[in-house]
Amino acid sequence: MSLSQRMVSSALIRKASEQDLVSIDYLAKIVREDMLKNGLMQWTGNYPSYEYFYQDCLKEGLFVYVLDGKIVASVTVLPENDPPYKEVKWESDKALVIHRIIVSPFYQRQGIARGLFEFVIAKGKQEGYEAIKIDTHPDNIKMQKLLATFNFVYRGYLSSINRYAYERLLQTNEGLGDL
Repeated sequence: MSLSQRMVSSALIRKASEQDLVSIDYLAKIVREDMLKNGLMQWTGNYPSYEYFYQDCLKEGLFVYVLDGKIVASVTVLPENDPPYKEVKWESDKALVIHRIIVSPFYQRQGIARGLFEFVIAKGKQEGYEAIKIDTHPDNIKMQKLLATFNFVYRGYLSSINRYAYERLLQTNEGLGDL
């Protein structure tokens, strides 16, 4: 099975299609509301929204986590470095960057984010990337703890977007058991 349709227990992670965008946009809305309800001001207003997911889909970098036929999570993974990423020193320039990782509040604490991270790391290794990069809001303690479990290293503060930057180096000779 290809990485674009990897089974994770009884779930499926696959590349998103344009038909998925309304579901992903709705999922983002309920995740934003949940974050705000819990005092996390990481995503405010209408970010992220349909337009971002549409662009991610066009770039073939949007993936969904499907459980029992329902989209319960998504992640964008692109080989790019956003302009704010120039504010910190990275170990690698050949990296995939994780954007907009979303897990439905109704499915959190079930290993779904873990499955998405395992998918991205395996994808990076298979495609010959040297690292995975991500940023998160300084108050997003849950994400920071998750990043630590996957050996992401803090690289600095991105002042232009108020985010902490993290990087995980990949070694192509590692097995998947060494995630």
